Amino acid sequence: MRASEIGLNAPHLESITMTVRTRFAPSPTGYLHIGGARTALFSWAYARKHGGTFILRIEDTDLERSTPEAVQAILDGMNWLELNYDEGPFYQMQRMPRYKEVIQQMLTEGTAYYCYTSPAELDALREAQRARGEKPRYDGRWRPEVGKTLPAIPAGITPVVRFKNPTDGVVTWKDMVKGDIEFSNAELDDLIIARSEGTPTYNFCVVVDDWDMGITQVIRGDDHVNNTPRQINILKALGATVPNYAHLSMILGDDGAKLSKRHGAVSVMQYDEEGYLREAVINYLARLGWSHGDDEVFTVEQFCAWFDLDHITPSAAQFNTEKLRWMNNLYMKQMDNDELAARVLPRIKARGIKVSDTPSLAAIVGLYKERVSTLNELATAAEIFYTDVTPDSALLDAQLTAESIPAVQDFATKIATVAWETSAISATIKEVITQHNLKMPKLAMPLRVILTGQAQAPSVDALVVLFTREMVLARIEKSLSKKT
Repeated sequence: MRASEIGLNAPHLESITMTVRTRFAPSPTGYLHIGGARTALFSWAYARKHGGTFILRIEDTDLERSTPEAVQAILDGMNWLELNYDEGPFYQMQRMPRYKEVIQQMLTEGTAYYCYTSPAELDALREAQRARGEKPRYDGRWRPEVGKTLPAIPAGITPVVRFKNPTDGVVTWKDMVKGDIEFSNAELDDLIIARSEGTPTYNFCVVVDDWDMGITQVIRGDDHVNNTPRQINILKALGATVPNYAHLSMILGDDGAKLSKRHGAVSVMQYDEEGYLREAVINYLARLGWSHGDDEVFTVEQFCAWFDLDHITPSAAQFNTEKLRWMNNLYMKQMDNDELAARVLPRIKARGIKVSDTPSLAAIVGLYKERVSTLNELATAAEIFYTDVTPDSALLDAQLTAESIPAVQDFATKIATVAWETSAISATIKEVITQHNLKMPKLAMPLRVILTGQAQAPSVDALVVLFTREMVLARIEKSLSKKT
């Protein structure tokens, strides 16, 4: 079924449910956060595993909080993660006529009814129930029943529409993650499905959307578990097929508390901004509550081939920033140097730094990628090769001593004529420390500080060869001039 066919007159063809159809349905009230991204990933992977269809649906009926910027943030996050959707995005606000059509159908069939209870009456009702130690709930005063006389319709009250929920029996479903779940209908009051101004409510819109779009598996966070029995009852009242449900447990922060803004980067795009590779984030999200034996690192293709709902743990998953950094470092180390350089280049340019062909950025990232955890850290490491470095005077004084200065001067003289390759430079370094009777750090440390402004750097011969001969000589001369 094509996306364009899902509209006011959804056909509900049997063929729509012959294949797997999943959906990701975020509310555009903020960015795409890690929890939402994992839900999207699992829904996407399930569809891909089974050769099905993945749908993006924007649930934008919260007019006060939904914004175009938030919608764009969701689309940007999905695009960065490369969670390509087959249909959509669909917007609930564009489907209002369809919702109203179904509500009218339910009113006609008697599965919904008008309720004229005023907000003040509802408040008084709930207050009295709390005073008696009862659970606050609508008492069904406007619910039509055989032999029941309803109150006179009050003047000046625009009614809401309520769903006529069954009063006996239970709602049960076999959750694909949590197992068997059961709710008593006696615990569920008659849900408002349309507000007094006519706008439909969340639980009702979700039901109609899932019905019209032929959703076969609803994969979402476990904060929706309490909504599920209400949605199942509405689906049954409509004569619709009830999808399978899989409720994912929450994600906890490093400290064991519910993941929130105070734990640092929570927006998916913030991880991009901080220099994490999309592949590493996908791999890490996949392991948040799901496993495939002892496999820790795998490609997106492997994940889609392996993914199932049987191996999702029903307990909360814990987000570990250090584990993500470790995984990102691993992906960087395994990445081709040219590809990694292409990922780093925009980040260096964004800092206003001009990157030249010499030294080679691919060679630089190849040398540094094992020492850093993010693209941003790699960009910082590469900066020193394209900017004028002025070492901290205290650091320079600590390394350029009376003992090391002659060795540095001698090194500069010798490399003016040697072949510019690692083996020749390495031989020159060994020759100089032997002639001056020094340990390697006595020459290597001053050279690292002179060339990079840092005491910690890769192997000095591998470092030196990345610069041009002219750059090395110029930086040595500049630093030595400060000591004379």
